[in-house]
Amino acid sequence: MTSCSSKQDSNDSAKLQDAILDSVQYNTFQYFWEGAEPNSGLARERFHTNGIYPQNDKHIVTTGGGGFGLMGLVVGMERGFITREEGVERLNKIISFIESADKFHGAFPHWWDGNTGKVKPFSSYDDGGDLVETAFLVQGLLTVHQYLNQNDTTELELAQRIDTLWKGVEWNWYTQGGQDVLYWHWSPNYDWKMNFPVRGYNECLVMYLLAAASSTYGVPADVYDKGWAESGAINTTSQQEEYELQLRYQGEKAGPLFWAHYSFLGLDPRGLSDKYSTNYFEEMKNYTLINRAYCIRNPKGYKGYGKNSWGLTASYSVDGYVAHAPHENADLGVITPTAALSSIVYTPTESMDVMNYLYSNKDRFWGKYGFYDAYSETSNWYPQAYLAIDQGPILVMIENYRTQLLWNLFMSHPDVKKGLRNLGFQSQHL
Repeated sequence: MTSCSSKQDSNDSAKLQDAILDSVQYNTFQYFWEGAEPNSGLARERFHTNGIYPQNDKHIVTTGGGGFGLMGLVVGMERGFITREEGVERLNKIISFIESADKFHGAFPHWWDGNTGKVKPFSSYDDGGDLVETAFLVQGLLTVHQYLNQNDTTELELAQRIDTLWKGVEWNWYTQGGQDVLYWHWSPNYDWKMNFPVRGYNECLVMYLLAAASSTYGVPADVYDKGWAESGAINTTSQQEEYELQLRYQGEKAGPLFWAHYSFLGLDPRGLSDKYSTNYFEEMKNYTLINRAYCIRNPKGYKGYGKNSWGLTASYSVDGYVAHAPHENADLGVITPTAALSSIVYTPTESMDVMNYLYSNKDRFWGKYGFYDAYSETSNWYPQAYLAIDQGPILVMIENYRTQLLWNLFMSHPDVKKGLRNLGFQSQHL
């Protein structure tokens, strides 16, 4: 009797957790569906429930968040949130917008004006190509490419148009004349003035993979080895909060949790390794557990931190936008739901603790598009606002946790496999 009762309790608990995951995914999906910028169909950079937007940017769309949203559309079609016909119609609108929008040697800017397709400068000199945001959008495009039915005339045409966009990105241009490193930005007005060579480890791993995967404008493995990996200097063992890491992180300590998310929305970390990391899944799991352990230790004594409320990453903050991280000079008492929730693939039990807490206190943390971007119990600060780059990983990573859908699609693309081989990666998908 006891055994049957325990089994029933376990089944009931599993059904409840599934219902919560369904609700979180459905409402978060609506950010990219109902809440999308109407002309382009892409994700708005931000959404404020009070209708007041900084920089008058209600129609500004984000390329990286747009890529996350493309993956989210696949989730929506698979889960029946929308019909396949509705999804394909939206995809057609988005791809048509991208085809006519500003590009810079095939790369996309950080922001577009959703009404016109013209670049909106992200900062004073950042008015051209942003190769990192481009990579996040391409990650989404290639995932969609693999999802489309090659036997359906409409979907096949969309896949071919995606292929043209993918092959048009001049990754090698962003080596600034053939250097062994990729540069983040190029501007037609300011050239290389931003001067930001991308070196690991941070959120940009997928950019190097895609640059090595391109059949039209690819870069050699030396760019990865000497640029991203800094001739092996990236392979640096360290310990933080009693967890070991194998990679050297920018800033020398574990940074914000989006570094464990953005590249791995499509790039499957399970069993993934190269000469610099024995296992990216285990590395990102420890990276996540460091973030959690720091919040539980709570050295600055903030209100509310604990096993049900942890997760430091880039988000809205009590004063603007901040890349919160698990060390005292980057911890402002702000918890960001996407940090723990998008880590569910690495820490399912620990992430569900946070999700259950937030969901059971929806009066403070929940709105029409799911969990709000950030909060601070110390400051009694609960802004009713959303950011695309934070909502997208929640939706996508929950799906990867449940079905591995986006991982399997992205990793099935033949160019992605080629890029992995070119860089010497090992993966269960090869």
